[in-house]
Amino acid sequence: MLVGCFGIQRVSVTQQFCLSIFGGEGNRGLVKGKDLKQGAKMRLVGLTGGISSGKSTVSSMFKHNHIPVVDADIIARDALKKNSGGYKKVVAAFGPDILQDDGQVDRLKLGRIVFSDASKRQLLNRLLAPYISSGIFLEVLKLWIKGHKVIILDIPLLFEAKMDKWTKPIVVVWVDPETQLRRLMERDNSTEEDARNRINAQMSLDLKKSQADIVIDNTGSRQDLQERFSEVLSHVKRPLTWTEFWLSRDGALSALLGVIIGVLAGKKFFW
Repeated sequence: MLVGCFGIQRVSVTQQFCLSIFGGEGNRGLVKGKDLKQGAKMRLVGLTGGISSGKSTVSSMFKHNHIPVVDADIIARDALKKNSGGYKKVVAAFGPDILQDDGQVDRLKLGRIVFSDASKRQLLNRLLAPYISSGIFLEVLKLWIKGHKVIILDIPLLFEAKMDKWTKPIVVVWVDPETQLRRLMERDNSTEEDARNRINAQMSLDLKKSQADIVIDNTGSRQDLQERFSEVLSHVKRPLTWTEFWLSRDGALSALLGVIIGVLAGKKFFW
């Protein structure tokens, strides 16, 4: 399950759903200095962080460098569009008070509700999970069909969603707690109490950092971030392993062509 910056993007993707296109759970490895093991049908890079850590900025940097990004926040917003299936279920569960004058869901109001009540947050997660799951799957499928071999999965709570099991490498955008609090208060013009509530509703960045393959320290300037990102980009764009290639679209087509040639050769030999 996944909760994003405004508190409503939470997704649960079943393992069977993932296996249908992404392969097995993959192998988690340690950061820095150890070879990264690969276990996906393409290179699915998990990108995560915390609220006001700068994850969205890094996501934009990947897009700018022509690396496709599947953004769970965008999919979650689509799941709550007026008259959609997710919209109807959420309004039925939380009532019309969460709606704006134009009938759209007031995400800020809904976010305040679910941040202050864990049971309501869990309810929202259950209601939206199927829609976000299918949205992520379809976006990745479309990119796979187009032949993309490297795809970024931008998911605020990658670990809580258990989606870290099928992404490799995992990139965490990290800042220290003081910087995170200050940036959030400045960004949202919120009180310290509100900001802390939002931060505490998510897994700590230090814990995410300990489970990452690659850590981007974003406590410095934008130029510092750009320099660190350049190093990460080189790593992400490195040539696919043989396992990744054969399980990519091009590899699958190559394998199919090999089977066809083998069948035709067999017919010629035996007939």
